[in-house]
Amino acid sequence: MVQYPPNYKEQELFYASEQYQTGAKEAIKNNQPLPKYEPPKSENNLASERKATKGQAAAKSQRRGGVLRYPLEALTGTTDYLQINIIEYKRQPNQLTRPAGFGANTMNSAVGGTSSGSLARKSVINDGSILLQVPSNVQDGNAVNFGDSSMNTLVGAAAGVVGNVMKEGGDALANLKETGLSKALGNFGEGVKNDFTKRFENSEGLGQAAQNFMNAKLTSSALGVFGGNVSAQQLLARQQGQIFNPNLELLFDAPTLRSFTFSFKMTPRSQQEARQCKLIIRSFKQNMAPKANLEGGQVGGTGIFLKTPNIFELSYKRGGRDHPFLHKFKQCFLTNFSVNYTAEGTHTTYDDSTPVSMTMDMTFKEIEPIYDTDYKDSDNSVGF
Repeated sequence: MVQYPPNYKEQELFYASEQYQTGAKEAIKNNQPLPKYEPPKSENNLASERKATKGQAAAKSQRRGGVLRYPLEALTGTTDYLQINIIEYKRQPNQLTRPAGFGANTMNSAVGGTSSGSLARKSVINDGSILLQVPSNVQDGNAVNFGDSSMNTLVGAAAGVVGNVMKEGGDALANLKETGLSKALGNFGEGVKNDFTKRFENSEGLGQAAQNFMNAKLTSSALGVFGGNVSAQQLLARQQGQIFNPNLELLFDAPTLRSFTFSFKMTPRSQQEARQCKLIIRSFKQNMAPKANLEGGQVGGTGIFLKTPNIFELSYKRGGRDHPFLHKFKQCFLTNFSVNYTAEGTHTTYDDSTPVSMTMDMTFKEIEPIYDTDYKDSDNSVGF
């Protein structure tokens, strides 16, 4: 007995329909596969798809700005405070390095207002500003790395020979078409020979010094076979009472990245201030967290990659303008954040369970070094 599929009737109606006939003609005309029957999706599948689509859309468009403040004192033209703007990190495509003194944001910046009447009622995400009192430890420090470097006269002469070899080789290749291979190689060898003779044989004492050093080096290697640990310099000092001048010099090595550690004590005096303290803590935690990729609308670390957390822009303010004296910041990542909910040494809360006193500690680190070009402006402050 022939076994028909459960939806045989629906398939028969589909293939006999005008819709299929039209689709088949278009497929044949365009050399494409014929249309196939697809069973209708169940309500459960439709509901799952709608939920996944909604989850993906919500995740992609998750952005909530606004202003959070502590304390809730009125801001006047003489009020000093620290403003921290939250910016979504957006790297330029295929930008592997940041040019020195790049300075310009690679992110979208949106700074909220500072009036207490427009305070956010939810935590800020990928956007917004947090206003805090000026911390007790206002300080900055700039550092640059240097390293000791030595190059004795013999090594310097050898470096000159190697450099000249590279130059002669480049010239020989450049003139290869005009002079021919044989003459080019001859000119190259003659140039290297003359340079070596000039630097070692014709230099007073340098040739003999090179020979003494090579003898000491070979002797040092031979002593190593018997367990001796004597360098060529030590042998020269023992045999001749002298060593090669190391020509020691301090050379620039690299810039450094600055870090800033702040501590804020929060003692909410009203229900509104308590709410702001809670939102501020949550906002810092949420925006410093790495972003997990979303697959199928499911939130979690199941993706292959993690996205970079948000960036924080710090600036000392006086009223609505940049502070005329205190130092500036470059864009930072929040690297450490901790809260002590028992700042007074004991667990004490208000009726709504808000701690009476909290201490919020955080460390920011700038994403690029300080360059001289950062000071080429008309600003009257101390700069970075």
